[in-house]
Amino acid sequence: MSNRVEFELLGEKYTIRSEASPEYVRELVAYIEDKLKEAGGPANPEPLKRLGLATLVIVDELFRSRAEQARAAGDVNARVDTMLKLLDRAAPPATDCP
Repeated sequence: MSNRVEFELLGEKYTIRSEASPEYVRELVAYIEDKLKEAGGPANPEPLKRLGLATLVIVDELFRSRAEQARAAGDVNARVDTMLKLLDRAAPPATDCP
């Protein structure tokens, strides 16, 4: 089901259709607004430049999060491999006896 969501960003009004709930879309908009404030706020009155800077901040967060997830996944895989080796040593696989 598609939801119609209205919001304002940088003085422009938008209406979009989204599968996400209106609350979630508004949460995203609020997040972008926070990043816009971090990226210059009133000190940088040019909306397009602020949007560009905010985009860099958000993409940086995304890339750092992806790198951290990849590191964590690597750590988990290494730990599982170590545990499997320890289990093999402690209880070697049974061999068929003639």
